[in-house]
Amino acid sequence: MLEIIDLHASINGKEILKGINLTVREGEVHALMGQNGAGKSTLSNVIVGHPSYTVTQGQILFNGKDLLALKPEERAHEGIFLSFQQPVEIPGVSMVNFMRAALNARRKYQGLEPMAAGDFLKLMREKRKIVELDNKLASRSVNEGFSGGEKKRNEIFQMAMLEPKLSILDETDSGLDVDALRVVAEGFNKLRTSETSAIVITHYQRLLDYLKPDVVHVLMNGRIVRTDGPQLALEIEKRGFEWIREEL
Repeated sequence: MLEIIDLHASINGKEILKGINLTVREGEVHALMGQNGAGKSTLSNVIVGHPSYTVTQGQILFNGKDLLALKPEERAHEGIFLSFQQPVEIPGVSMVNFMRAALNARRKYQGLEPMAAGDFLKLMREKRKIVELDNKLASRSVNEGFSGGEKKRNEIFQMAMLEPKLSILDETDSGLDVDALRVVAEGFNKLRTSETSAIVITHYQRLLDYLKPDVVHVLMNGRIVRTDGPQLALEIEKRGFEWIREEL
């Protein structure tokens, strides 16, 4: 599904990614771990096409297409979704209008007619239940006045509505209490299929206890320095990252 080959990227002239190689197949969940500043969020931003980052070398292929040749909105329409570390508020834009515009923009890209209003509202009701999103929240402006947990829950709700092929969760567990973490993680797990994949960026094992990744990567200084199974995350939980640095 996703193939990243020798990816180098910079921001404001400073190189952050220094040769990333990563392959994510259909149905796989990959955890990306590393200390602050290692390049984890940079990688997610480059995949979705954040304009502040410049790719200086390498390729990103998504289902055989050259992702770097596509605009950010085209990448989203192709089926890539990013759950932000700090979801933004959009005052004056209701969740209903926001989601309907996003859904119909993707349908237009796919050559489909806009979804009928009744069908859209029915879909919203179904997807809200997955992440236990209160109807009152769904009727308000996007993330306005939401708590941290509500914002993250809303992100998973948006993912449920858009049904992406590849979801990138950038520290979705940040700031969540135990109950909110469980709801968000269980919502994510309900959306998993054999044809969808995810990259989960996190510092902590507690999220991975719920999501159960297939592969764990450690990013240091802009490079993936170690790849292993779920046991790698457990080892990091016990010993931190320094032992990996010492072995390099």
